[in-house]
Order: sequence, then C-alpha cells, then structure tokens
Amino acid sequence: MISELARDLRTVATEKNIPLDVLIEVLEQAMVAAARKKYGSDRDLDVPRHDSGADDDRARKAREFEAHWNEELGEVELYEFKSVVDELGPDDGDAVIVLEEARRLDSECEVGDQLGIKMDVRELGRIAAQTAKQVIIQKIRDAERDMTFSEFKDRKGEIITGIVRRFDKGNIVIELGRAEAVLPKREQVPTETYRQGDRIQAYVVDVTRAAKTPQVVLSRTHPGLLMKLFELEVPEVAEGIVRIEACAREPGFRAKIAVISVDSDVDPVGACVGMKGSRVQAVVGELRGEAIDIVPYHPDPARFIVHAIAPAQVSRVYIDEHSHAMELIVPDDQLSKAIGRRGQNVRLAAQLTGWRIDIFSESKAAEMAEQARDELGRVHGLSADQVEDLIRHGFRSVQELSDAEAWEIAGVLNLEDQTAEELVAAAERALDALILEEAERRRLEEAERRRAAEDLPPDADEA
Repeated sequence: MISELARDLRTVATEKNIPLDVLIEVLEQAMVAAARKKYGSDRDLDVPRHDSGADDDRARKAREFEAHWNEELGEVELYEFKSVVDELGPDDGDAVIVLEEARRLDSECEVGDQLGIKMDVRELGRIAAQTAKQVIIQKIRDAERDMTFSEFKDRKGEIITGIVRRFDKGNIVIELGRAEAVLPKREQVPTETYRQGDRIQAYVVDVTRAAKTPQVVLSRTHPGLLMKLFELEVPEVAEGIVRIEACAREPGFRAKIAVISVDSDVDPVGACVGMKGSRVQAVVGELRGEAIDIVPYHPDPARFIVHAIAPAQVSRVYIDEHSHAMELIVPDDQLSKAIGRRGQNVRLAAQLTGWRIDIFSESKAAEMAEQARDELGRVHGLSADQVEDLIRHGFRSVQELSDAEAWEIAGVLNLEDQTAEELVAAAERALDALILEEAERRRLEEAERRRAAEDLPPDADEA
C-alpha cells in the first residue's frame, strides 16, 4: 500500500492541486509515523530502570526514524538512527548499536556517532501502512485548508459566487470551485429558499483556519452585500464618483442607502437608479425583491434625517446632541408613512443616520407644546418669549429644564451664566412643587375611592 501511495503522488498532486513537494513531505512524515506505530520506542520495552547513570539515560532514549524521498527510485526510504556504543549494556534497547557491528555498515563511524540504517518498508505491515494512510489523508486536508486560506484571505469584504451543494443543520454549504464555503443560518435571509445546484451570490464576512468546518464564511444579510451589488451595477460607484456613505437593511424586506457625488454634474441618486430604474432593479432582483430606498447623503444631520425618513414629509426637526436624539414633527397624514409598516421606515432611518428618532404628528406636537407652556410657565423668571424659545429647542417639561446644564440654557436664551443657573434652580423648585401637587392629587383620588367604597350597600357586590 505504501509503495502504491508513493507511485500515486503526482496523481494526487494534480487532482488536489497541492504542490508535489508538500505531498512528498507529507509522505515522509507518514512513513515516520508508521515506523513509530510498529516499533514504538525503548520506553515501551519492559526493561529495568536504574535511578541514575549514563546507561539509564541511554536506555530511556527513544528510537529515532527519518524518511527521505528518493527522486531517482521514486520511493520513500526509511532510516532508523542508532547511537554507536562500545558495548551493549544490560538495559540497552534497539536504539543503540555496538561499534563492531556499526563499522561493518560504515567503516568510519566512532563511539557516540549516530548511524542511519536503512529499513525495509515492507516490514511495517498492514496496521502501520493504515497509520501512514491516515496521516497522509489528514496532512492533505491540512494542506487543502492552508491553500484555501491563502486563496481567500484577501477576499474578505468581496462578493463571491458559488453553487449550493448540501445543507448541514440549517447551514448551507456552497462550492467555490476547489474550495467550500458555508452560509450560516444566522446569515441567511428568512424569505429566501435554495435548492441543491442553485447559483448564489454572497458577501465574504470571514476567512478562518477552521479545522473541521468550511473556512470561508458567507452572508446574505450583511449591508456590505448591498453596497457591493451597487458597485457591480453602477459604474459611477465602482469608479468612486458616487460614494455610498451609509447603508441599512432589514434583509428580505427593505433597505436604505445614502449616496453622495464628488462630481457636481453627477446626480448620485439618479446614477444608482439608472435609466427607467434598470440599475436598482438589477440589485433588487439579486436580493429577491428586497425594496431599496436611495436617498441623498448630507453632512448636516437635520437635512440627512429629512432625506432618510422619505417618502414621508417632515415639518420640523429638533436635535438633542447631548443624547444623540432627534424629534421629527410630521403632518398628521404623514405619520403612518413616516413610521412605516411595523415601524420599519423609522428603524431603517435611525440605522442609516445613527441617531435615535422620535416621530410626532403636528397635532400631537401642538398638544405637547401646550402642556410644555403650562409647565414651563411655572418657572419663576421665565418670560413667555423665553418659554417659546425653549419649546423650539426641544424642551417639553420642567423636568428637562431642571436636568439641563446652565451653559446650555445660557446658549439657548442668550443669558449670562449666573442668570441661567438661577433659572435652572428655579426649575428645580418648580419641579418639586409639581411633584408635591401630583402626590396630593393622588392622595385625594385615593381618599375619594375609599369614601365611594364605604358608601356602597353590603350586598353591592352580589348585585
């Protein structure tokens, strides 16, 4: 079997696309492993051990084997290396050879030398040959993994095309020519289904040196897939004239991308949409019907959020940079459109912009503003105009005013720091008063409920 493995080296190298020198090294290692399997070492021999001394050290020495590929003969030659000694000790095993016998093999050797003795590989037997075969198979797999890693390590972040080959515990194994990749269940779009033999495009999210699982990990849900598809379909994106600044997806349902052009003569949205929508429809087709909104990017967060919430119209935007949140006021008839089905539109807009978004209709905003006027009007020292200024800057309650920093209030109302600090202190006092009023109101309501209960006739529950 071993000689057959040696003769088939070149065939294996061609079929597996593994360099011949790598296979030769693998075969040499396999031969050494087979020899160790059959002959073991002096540690395995049932010989007495001394507590100390050179003889004991020599007895414990393992048998050493080396294998070398003979190019001329086209076979692997196996050698055992033995230490040359002047005479055998009572505990010496097969790892040593006496000088007289050694000189019959090599007339120039001396005591202490290591003498390599060629072995007959046919003596290894069936079990040792099976060990060699297992080592070769494992080493070939290791070599294939190393080659796969080398081939794909620089392709992380790219789109790759493969063929669905099999399904493994919810994961999809994809053939990529000589290598395999895996599309984990968590990276699959819930609305997509595949059958064996289907062509699939996916985004390379990771390339690992995994021991048993496919090394190339793919994704159909990653935002990078959408961006790379536009790069393939839109020449302006590929050339860098149009840049995709942000991307948000709910895979299988809807996505938003924000684009900007470095050339004032190129409309970024129009370039991505294409003539009669041809370019965006090509991407939608590859994503199996996922709707895509293309919006212009703007460095000003307020303008960007107005674009991102499209197709809804926005009346006003309030920004709270401290909490990185925005409050959008939309016409009453635009509220459902702004929120989207099950909140999808506002979620994607928030992902796209990176801001937390709260949306209110104009009627709700008017109601909130009236309540804010009532509360803020309780703060001593605040004029009606100042109350309106605070409302325009997003302050809706005495609580928000009392929590604000004095420098923030000074900037909003154009006040001195000392005056702003006095307003914040007045807001804290007003808040305390409101809390007491609320507590008193609840106490009175509870007392009223008790009186009502006491006035009920004894058989009220039965009635």
